[in-house]
Amino acid sequence: MADTIQRSESADTSLPFDDSGFDGFSRAQVSIVITNPHLKDNPIVYVNQAFTRVSGYARSAIIGRNCRFLQGEDTDKTSVDLLRAGIEAEETVAVDIVNYRANGAPFINRLVVSPISDTEGNTQYFMGIQKELRKGERSPDADAINEQLMEVQNRVQSDLSMIISMIRQQSGATSVPDDFAALSRRIETLQLLYEEMKLADTQSNRGSIQMGSFVSRLACAISHTMGRSGVRMNIQIEPAEVPIEVATRVGLVVSELLTNAFQHAFDRLDMGLVEIRMSQLSAGGLRVIISDDGIGIPKEMQWPSDTTVGGRIINGLIEGLEGTLQLGRGAAGSFVTIDVPAGASLTE
Repeated sequence: MADTIQRSESADTSLPFDDSGFDGFSRAQVSIVITNPHLKDNPIVYVNQAFTRVSGYARSAIIGRNCRFLQGEDTDKTSVDLLRAGIEAEETVAVDIVNYRANGAPFINRLVVSPISDTEGNTQYFMGIQKELRKGERSPDADAINEQLMEVQNRVQSDLSMIISMIRQQSGATSVPDDFAALSRRIETLQLLYEEMKLADTQSNRGSIQMGSFVSRLACAISHTMGRSGVRMNIQIEPAEVPIEVATRVGLVVSELLTNAFQHAFDRLDMGLVEIRMSQLSAGGLRVIISDDGIGIPKEMQWPSDTTVGGRIINGLIEGLEGTLQLGRGAAGSFVTIDVPAGASLTE
């Protein structure tokens, strides 16, 4: 098909998963910070690359510290008190606050802080969405900036609540899971989606996004960060415009499946191939096929399993889409077929 995206990549890195592969969103102006109030002094447990770029601090110098380290001589006490009161009350709060970069230079942040709760309404994290205010943005563009930040905040808050609830169903923990890198990856999957949302807005397609672009970039990012020398990825994606809510869940499923393939399919193998294909069904809806030629999933293993975090997330997302997931075993490796019906009515 002429407009199908086809790409073959050989991934040459075995670095731990971070957001370095998500180059598109890393150029965005909106910074994201997540803190954990269940740990002493509510420390930062995640920042995106936009935050490190704006602040000038390396991620290693940020994680584990309370956000107050960004404050300085000209930081207004009233703004700090508003933030503290909002966090103590577990309510959303928005302020303009003077922060300081690593080199000591002050800058003004428009900051929205919100609690991230599980399905039982218990606050698990706090999330800060922030944008540096440049000259002229404080007054005439205030409403537009606030609208942009609140839209991103609402979307992130909803999606992270869904993911965190699924994780807690398995872990039962009140703090971050031991493997926080997995949660970071899921957050970064959503970040790519938010960038596609922004592009859709500029094209007056609010409410839906180009799924082909999103899935292609997501697959390339995972291949870059999770792959290793000798393991190739082939991408064949047909263009499709889908509602954002459907794209969120399908993107997260794709992220889980591709990561699982790179992590487990080629154990003790020097070479391998991962493929992802996406097409529209003749009656509408989507079909996504992810395959590998690795060691395969043992026949006696039930997969995806509700005993693992990833399995619970996959099963919950597919159920919410009213879709189907089928596992097949080939002569070498495995393949997973996901069908999402047209007009999927999302359930919780």
